Amino acid sequence: MLKEYKTIKEVVGPLMLVEGVEGVSYNELVEIVQKNGEIRKGKVLEINKDRALVQMFEGAQGLQISTSKVRFLGRSLELAVSEDMLGRVFNGMGEPIDGGAEIIADKRMDINGQPINPFARDYPNEFIQTGISAIDGLNTLVRGQKLPVFSASGLPHAQLAAQIARQARVLKGDEKFAVVFGAMGITYEEAEYFINDFNKTGAIERTVLFMNLANDPAIERISTPRMALTAAEYLAFEKDMQVLVILTDITNYAEALRETSAARKEVPGRRGYPGYMYTDLASLYERAGRIRGKKGSITQIPILSMPEDDKTHPVPDLTGYITEGQIILSRDLYKRGYNPPIDVLPSLSRLKDKGIGKDKTREDHASTMNQLFSAYAQGKQAKELATILGESALTDVDKLYAKFAVEFEKRYIAQGFDSNRTIEETLDLGWELLSILPRSELKRISDTLLDKYYKQADTE
Repeated sequence: MLKEYKTIKEVVGPLMLVEGVEGVSYNELVEIVQKNGEIRKGKVLEINKDRALVQMFEGAQGLQISTSKVRFLGRSLELAVSEDMLGRVFNGMGEPIDGGAEIIADKRMDINGQPINPFARDYPNEFIQTGISAIDGLNTLVRGQKLPVFSASGLPHAQLAAQIARQARVLKGDEKFAVVFGAMGITYEEAEYFINDFNKTGAIERTVLFMNLANDPAIERISTPRMALTAAEYLAFEKDMQVLVILTDITNYAEALRETSAARKEVPGRRGYPGYMYTDLASLYERAGRIRGKKGSITQIPILSMPEDDKTHPVPDLTGYITEGQIILSRDLYKRGYNPPIDVLPSLSRLKDKGIGKDKTREDHASTMNQLFSAYAQGKQAKELATILGESALTDVDKLYAKFAVEFEKRYIAQGFDSNRTIEETLDLGWELLSILPRSELKRISDTLLDKYYKQADTE
């Protein structure tokens, strides 16, 4: 029999102080039972002697302190997991919201996860194909990696997220692949877009969706990514699946952290965010990876919008320290109608070399990637020079580089949100574009590969 307390001292925002408690532990799940039988849930944030600070998930609106009872359940927040989760839509608390039946749990898992022993971690390797040339060809996603997308207000990160979720796959046909999609603080319209897109394309069959809407309690936002990662850990490490976790928008998650921190009257850090935000974000990102002896893996693509397009804002800044690179979306490319507007030069995948090459993608991948980066950078410089001094100031080779940059943006980057290119198509397109340049300029590619793949284009 669970002990009930009628000793609620005060309620401030989503926080409740309960006095005279015994045997209560940090992160323990709490039920607040009202006089009319309605039950709200929360968790223990802090314990000081016989006082417990409880964070409520549904908020405190309409709560009667004098007639409410508090029950401490002796366990932390858990998610009922099963392979039947694939194809289903849940809210931020792990409850089905798609009108389907309740999940018959294979087991229940603590949403805070178990830390992975660093010694048991396996190095990320093996290529994941997203079907997007700017990622696959130049900023390759590797199994077990954390590769965030840095976006900004008004840029199409929702469409990019849906495209990656729809198209991503591993190249070895016998391996099971799943996508876990966690959305935090999104609008109803965005939620409908994701659900309809996944249903229409059939991607829903291999996807688990967790949706926290903008009008849902901010506190629920803190549990949403943990629910998604718990489902991913079950599918990856217990069902041997290759799992891609897409989390959008991490900035909304950080805002919920800041709101809770302010309610607790904590001393704020940079821009009002709590000082422990780095540790908190790391507790999410570090749940990606591979474990020795396990066939499955978790690869993460967190998506965050940079307030005022500021890369030094605490959320992208701290994310960059914890993750292995970043994909940056460009407002300039988007204005010119190029989608997905991925700015390849400042983008980076630190582990790309581990997932490319012979038997993974193709023998020419590393060389062509380096040459495309170099040629595009020179092409952009040539275009800027032409803008300042006029085209007559350019040499014949500079003009070819400028032409390359234009064609690269039009054909390689601007493939659209519905185009799904294989890695072979991406690499072949790279060679087509490099053929705009004379062979003597391709100094980053060996003669062996040039003999095999290079065909000089008609430059007239």
